[in-house]
Amino acid sequence: MGITQHHHSVAIIQEIVNLQLLRGNLGRPGAGLCPVRGHSNVQGDRTMGINERPPAALLDALERRFGFEVPRHNGHNAVEAIAAMLAGKSKVFIGLGGNFAQATPDSPRTHAALASCDLTVHISTKLNRSHLTTGRDALILPCLGRTDIDRQAEGPQAVTVEDSFSMIHASYGQLEPLSQQMRSEPAIIAGIAKATLGNHPVDWDALIANYERIRELIADTIPGFADFNRRVRHPGGFYLGNSAGERRWNTASGKANFVANPLPRDLLPAQVRDSGLEPDLILQTLRSHDQYNTTIYGLDDRYRGVKGQREVVFANEADIRRLGYQPGDKVDLVSLWSDGIERRVRRFTLLAFDIPAGQAAAYYPETNPLVPLESVGVGSHTPTSKFIAVRLEKATGDGRII
Repeated sequence: MGITQHHHSVAIIQEIVNLQLLRGNLGRPGAGLCPVRGHSNVQGDRTMGINERPPAALLDALERRFGFEVPRHNGHNAVEAIAAMLAGKSKVFIGLGGNFAQATPDSPRTHAALASCDLTVHISTKLNRSHLTTGRDALILPCLGRTDIDRQAEGPQAVTVEDSFSMIHASYGQLEPLSQQMRSEPAIIAGIAKATLGNHPVDWDALIANYERIRELIADTIPGFADFNRRVRHPGGFYLGNSAGERRWNTASGKANFVANPLPRDLLPAQVRDSGLEPDLILQTLRSHDQYNTTIYGLDDRYRGVKGQREVVFANEADIRRLGYQPGDKVDLVSLWSDGIERRVRRFTLLAFDIPAGQAAAYYPETNPLVPLESVGVGSHTPTSKFIAVRLEKATGDGRII
């Protein structure tokens, strides 16, 4: 995320690849690149075509296999989805896991977007803050986790996952579900589909009775998954393959291509310049030791020597004193953007830290309200949570909840 959550993130990654190409590292044992695309099967999601801008080849394969006209217009990424809800263009939100309200930027606007929906639905393994940020009607659909035994009509079922090294393996749950009423994620999705479409274009009940039937359909439509069920039974699964790792270049020239990008004259976005204010610091958001994404297990951060608190901002001691403060002072952080919206988080404690001059850091999701929805990476639409122009102001309010 330190690479991807910037305005120029795509160009940064391309330059990293250029360097590896210059050194001849791609396809060399012990060298090359390992893009960590996420966790919890995020890699597998993309491989299966979960993409708001799916390639035409996938849509063609779906049409051939299932015999219906597949919509060709693009969908929304997360930032575009929030904007569409705010504009009243999207009226139903269905979340397959996650904590959307807290993981996304511009928190008050995201919460307003969800509240504007006619219906919000969360398919979740556990409760989280997003369940309290509802549309006019709201559903929470508890589902099995991957560690739960998934019993269907034809016996316990396995799902498959893909890791960062393109390995595909089966995963069987080992724990008794908390309730017999809990359904698996595939069963919930298939149930919605059956209620909407009937048994068209597939027999949804048959697919859920035995997930191998789902994998047979994957084998028919997704490249690299021929004979899926047999291959995934192999201990450890199977290797999906990586053409670049084998020095096979799927380009028009048949060779690896360098990409040139102009150096930006100014790292500050135009919307910051247009605000008429100069930032005091450039803030990045990050996690503590006692945190996994938006799940906070404790208030300590052994990485940085913080105990019992999270509303802190790390800054160079010279910067703290230059701005007229002392370590330990409480400040408000105010984000700079030219749209007239105040983005402020209150009463954060300044901590002197070994960080480059001009930089600052604070934990998310507490500081997500500072990230403008429109501040995204060029070509990636990823929020720029590692580069937020902020000013520090003397703390306002007394910190009381009520």
